[in-house]
Amino acid sequence: MVCRLPHIRPGQSVGLLGGSFDPPHQGHAAISEAAMQRFGLDHLVWLVSPGNPLKSRQPAPLQRRIAASAALVTNPRVQISDIEAQLGTRYTAQTLRHLRRRHPGVRFVWLMGADNLAHFHRWKDWQQIMETVPIGVLARPGDRISARLSRAARIYRGQMLKDSQSQLLARATAPAWCFVNVPMVAASSTAIRAKGGWSETLV
Repeated sequence: MVCRLPHIRPGQSVGLLGGSFDPPHQGHAAISEAAMQRFGLDHLVWLVSPGNPLKSRQPAPLQRRIAASAALVTNPRVQISDIEAQLGTRYTAQTLRHLRRRHPGVRFVWLMGADNLAHFHRWKDWQQIMETVPIGVLARPGDRISARLSRAARIYRGQMLKDSQSQLLARATAPAWCFVNVPMVAASSTAIRAKGGWSETLV
């Protein structure tokens, strides 16, 4: 079986937003719209992961999270994918290797919230990720300072594009990253679960 992302073609700029989406919420939708606009992306893909290796708690069933994500997204340029489950990859670096091999000529951009940049150095092969694809970082409420002072930000400070250069990111040669401040919806998957609005036991 050849696992590929549908609807993307060589020459296009495609953002990849990974996460458990447990549950998906308007914050994910907002960060997707902002990323496409600020980084000039043709498409954006939500990579709904089977699980997060850095978290001990197991997420809700994958197909439930996929269905909830599809119900939330209205932009036809945003696709929902379970390709990590299809590929059997557990780490972002592995996923990127597979996708770049299967989609030559596509300019992938890895997207993350500023909260993820703060502990990016804990990800497996994180520097390989940084050296492989450009990275777009979108500020979320309360995460700006810790992200800018993170180990990854310090090491790769010289490869950082200015906010005003964000449209250049997708065509930049890695390592390259850009931190942009955007209006964000202060929604949190953790908070939604804590309020009982999303039960992991429901299928």
